[in-house]
Amino acid sequence: MSILTEKFKTKHDTAPFSEIKNEDYIPAFDEAIQMTKDEVNAIINNPEPATFDNTVAAMSYAGQTLDRLSNIFFNLHSAETNDELEKIAQDVAPKLSALANDITLNFDLFKRVKAVYDQKEQLTLTAEQTTLLEKSYKDFVRNGALLNEEQKEKLREIDSELALLKLKFGENVLAETNAYELLITDEKDLSGLPEGAIEAAHASAKANDKEGWLFTLDFPSYLPFVTYADNRELRKEITLAAGRKAFQNNPYNNVENVLKIVRLRFERAKLLGYATHADFVLAERMAQSPAKVIEFLNNLLDKAKPAAQREFKELCEFAQELHGIERLEKWDGAYYAEKLKQQRFNLDDEKLKPYFKLENVLQGAFEVARRLFGIHFRQVSDIDTYHDEVQTYEVTGDDGELVAIFYADFFPRKGKRNGAWMTSFKPQYIQNGKQERPHVSIVCNFTRPTATKPSLLTFQEVTTLFHEFGHALHGMLANSTYPTLSGTSVYWDFVELPSQIMENWCYEKETLELFARHYETGEVIPMELVEKIRESASFLEGMATMRQLSFGLLDMGWHGQDPTGITDLKTFENKQFESTKLYPDVKENAMSTSFSHIFNGGYSSGYYSYKWAEVLDADAFDYFKQNGIFNTEIARKFKDNILSKGGTEHPMVLYKRFRGQEPAVEPLLKRAGLIK
Repeated sequence: MSILTEKFKTKHDTAPFSEIKNEDYIPAFDEAIQMTKDEVNAIINNPEPATFDNTVAAMSYAGQTLDRLSNIFFNLHSAETNDELEKIAQDVAPKLSALANDITLNFDLFKRVKAVYDQKEQLTLTAEQTTLLEKSYKDFVRNGALLNEEQKEKLREIDSELALLKLKFGENVLAETNAYELLITDEKDLSGLPEGAIEAAHASAKANDKEGWLFTLDFPSYLPFVTYADNRELRKEITLAAGRKAFQNNPYNNVENVLKIVRLRFERAKLLGYATHADFVLAERMAQSPAKVIEFLNNLLDKAKPAAQREFKELCEFAQELHGIERLEKWDGAYYAEKLKQQRFNLDDEKLKPYFKLENVLQGAFEVARRLFGIHFRQVSDIDTYHDEVQTYEVTGDDGELVAIFYADFFPRKGKRNGAWMTSFKPQYIQNGKQERPHVSIVCNFTRPTATKPSLLTFQEVTTLFHEFGHALHGMLANSTYPTLSGTSVYWDFVELPSQIMENWCYEKETLELFARHYETGEVIPMELVEKIRESASFLEGMATMRQLSFGLLDMGWHGQDPTGITDLKTFENKQFESTKLYPDVKENAMSTSFSHIFNGGYSSGYYSYKWAEVLDADAFDYFKQNGIFNTEIARKFKDNILSKGGTEHPMVLYKRFRGQEPAVEPLLKRAGLIK
């Protein structure tokens, strides 16, 4: 298979990015798909009776070469794409979808899995093996193993079409993000903007052979502009541009893609015997049903809405008092919230940024991980990367043994999608008695260094880094036997616990003293600023909570009912937002057409899980707070029962083993300032 072999001849078996050419991918995928088919056929044609080892465990290990190739390719497709890779993705996605169907719809394979499943009470299996067996059986049933041939064929068609539609959706959002530019040539239009944002915009203009200052829809460019620019008309222009991504009369319009995706998901769920797509998804989640999710969201909404309405009224009055604004619009929200925050706490993100040099924050995250979990990060230069900005680290335990390889990719680029995410190039697992350690990456879009300044993070970017680093710890500290249950392979409404809990350390004096030093003077962040960060943590939290709940309700709107009667995306969206609406609607904007989490990522019927996991993380961190935020005994319990266990047991069983009880909602409500 040329360079794309199961074992790379590289240090730690890392991906040889610089040796891989675009033309290698399609032949490599074709070969790896055939290898996977051969491995599966060997399981089916085994003359021995079906056992856990020769069928269920063998299935978990099958297709490793293809998985590694897919991890490399699709991670590049998100972080370093180009037209050629996008064409390859369009070619490969239906092939992978067809293979998945070939496996899950293979009745002979299912019969072997069912034979083991039917005798599970007589088998002496570990908790992890029991989970793998139950998951394997359910995966077949949930993916059509019990359908007749005609229904199976229909399922194949739906899955193939969905694979392409999701790709197209993401490519359209990226194209729209890249297409917009706000070029400022009059210096007075920069009024209010921080020096760092102005310098970055000037560098961006220069890089694009333009005179002036160039702002884009990339988050590190867009967010400072809408937060600080005094020119209301320009704030309006860039806000409307962000809001109409893939909702314009051009080739990148996603309206039809959204409608097709939700209809196909609904049709697929019905075919498999579920009432809706959300019913199908939530059967394998902690929440279990759409009714439970909607009850959870509305329960939080009842708590948050009075606070949100009070905060919004206060913001409106503040804007009128300050600048005579008669009606607060979406392009005013971040701007006046920042002004009010500065007035109330005398806390300006720009005053904080000098204390949050990217390199220092990263070292701070490493130090927190060392104190809690006994792991050490050493930057190395002999591991291949896909871009010269990507940093690589060897992660070792106190005993010097390799724990993981860690990649970090921090800055926006043309071929990189917006946002921040953790991903994996190779999972952890144990095979034939050999421990394979994971290769984990975090990808972000932080403000670049400029000619005069290093990369200085906003406090929100600091918490983003800790968030993604929490996901990375979940992957790096994995210790399971089977790759399909390793690391972040957990219920979707549990996966955000390790990431969200790490954000809590950013608000603690003990943590900030480790890394928050002025990039020029080396001075540790003054304690009055730390206090202000803590005090302001729940500033406008009612509005922020309601915004998150609105996204969760929109997701459930699309996926928790029959969507076939929806013909007007915008009208439908407005109806979903009725209970959470604060700002006047903007008719030329839509959320769904660029809502990548649910239409291109893995969050369909799962956006609620951010809030669900917040209940878990607030309760878990409360446990640390009661006993010391660097308490090694509690950290060990968290590592042993949550981080290392992956999806080997039910999340609530793992959580209760760590915490000694089910999570309580009060710590979250207190933290958010919604109850005293």
